[in-house]
Amino acid sequence: MKILLLYSGKNGQTRAIASYIANILQSVAVCDVIDLLDAGSVDLKQYQQVIIGAAVHYGHFNVNLFRFVNQHIEQLSNMPSAFFAVNLTARKPEKRSPQTNSYVRKFFLHTPWKPQVCAVFAGALCYPCYGWFDRVMIQLIMRMTGGETDTTKKKVEYTDWHQVDDFAKNLMILQ
Repeated sequence: MKILLLYSGKNGQTRAIASYIANILQSVAVCDVIDLLDAGSVDLKQYQQVIIGAAVHYGHFNVNLFRFVNQHIEQLSNMPSAFFAVNLTARKPEKRSPQTNSYVRKFFLHTPWKPQVCAVFAGALCYPCYGWFDRVMIQLIMRMTGGETDTTKKKVEYTDWHQVDDFAKNLMILQ
C-alpha cells in the first residue's frame, strides 16, 4: 500500500507531525511526505490513501489547501482520506476536536471534502524563529488568550504526541 501525506505549514511543526505519522505508518505502507506547495504535479492515482495536515496562521489555513482540495475533490472523495489541523488554539484541551475547533469547523463549511478521519493537534511556539512582526503579533495573541508570552524561550511545544499516535493508529485501519 502507498500513502500520500501532504502538509502545509510555516514553522516546521506541521511537517514534524506529518513525519512522525509517516514513521508510524511505514510499518504497514510506503509513505510519501510532501509539502503541499510542491504537490501540484502529484498523481493521486498512485496512492491508496491520502492524509493532509495543515497549520493555521493568523486564523486561516493556507489558500493552497483549498486549491488542492477543490482540484482533487473527486479523487479525495473516492478514496480513504484523513485530515489534521495544527493550531495554537488547540493547546487548550477543549479546542482539540474537529467539533470544538473553530478553524476546522469553518474549513469544513467551505469545502465539499469529508475525510473519514479528522484530528486537531496543538502546535508549537518558537518566538526566536519568528520575524519581529510575527513575534509581536503572536505575543499579543498569546497575552489575550492566556498563552506563553516569554519571547526568550527557545520553543514551547504544545503538541500532544499521544494524540498523534492515536490518530496514526486510526489511519492504519482506515483502508
